[in-house]
Amino acid sequence: MKSLIAATVAFAALAMNGPAAHASGEAIHLEKQDWSFSGLFGTFDRAAAQRGLQVYREVCSTCHSLNFISFRNLADLGYSEEEVKAIAAEYEVVDGPNDDGEMFTRAGTPSDRFVPPFPNDKAARAGNGGALPPDLSLIVEARAGFEDYIYGVLTGYGEAPEGVHVADGMHYNKAFPGHQIAMGQPLYEDGVTYSDGTKASIEQMAKDVTTFLTWAAEPNLEARKRTGVAVILFLIVASGLFYASKRKIWANVH
Repeated sequence: MKSLIAATVAFAALAMNGPAAHASGEAIHLEKQDWSFSGLFGTFDRAAAQRGLQVYREVCSTCHSLNFISFRNLADLGYSEEEVKAIAAEYEVVDGPNDDGEMFTRAGTPSDRFVPPFPNDKAARAGNGGALPPDLSLIVEARAGFEDYIYGVLTGYGEAPEGVHVADGMHYNKAFPGHQIAMGQPLYEDGVTYSDGTKASIEQMAKDVTTFLTWAAEPNLEARKRTGVAVILFLIVASGLFYASKRKIWANVH
């Protein structure tokens, strides 16, 4: 499935960004990272995902929404019921109408979804120089390279090579198609203070928030892998039984 998504997204990116992507004369190379959730038996690192949530809330959420994730989903990351309620209550949610036909705000509850930073797309564009920050709920699955691409972009900012012109309002990024991105560098050393004492380097924050966003895009990944392993084991056992039955049935046939 990932290969199919990757091929589709890559084709679309080439169609839309092809000339810009090759304008710098430099091919995009994404370094393969070691992820805890990779492989048949991979699982999410809950501590990393919780740190990634912190990075999202303190850095990314000022521009990017997380529209498809409810606060109650955070229980999957190891948060207790009380902790989920406390996180939700930090947000103001627009609700209504009330008996007078008016909308009102209230504290968030676990059943609410994450509150977007802007009320609509036009407000988001107005607040970001005309660029529309994408929703991050499915961003990992929506980009060729998946989690390695997200990590690459977050750590790919730097000075443009000699001879490469960066347009006004754009920023050089070695992992972004065309190497010019409207989003300014979001992560800086010690940009957050992790509650578990982990050193908040750019690489650490990038890896943590990518882990969180991978979970957000595919929260059922672990269950799907467990199901896959169970099916494989069943097929192995069934194949053995079928083979033994075949030998028994045809034992006297020459």
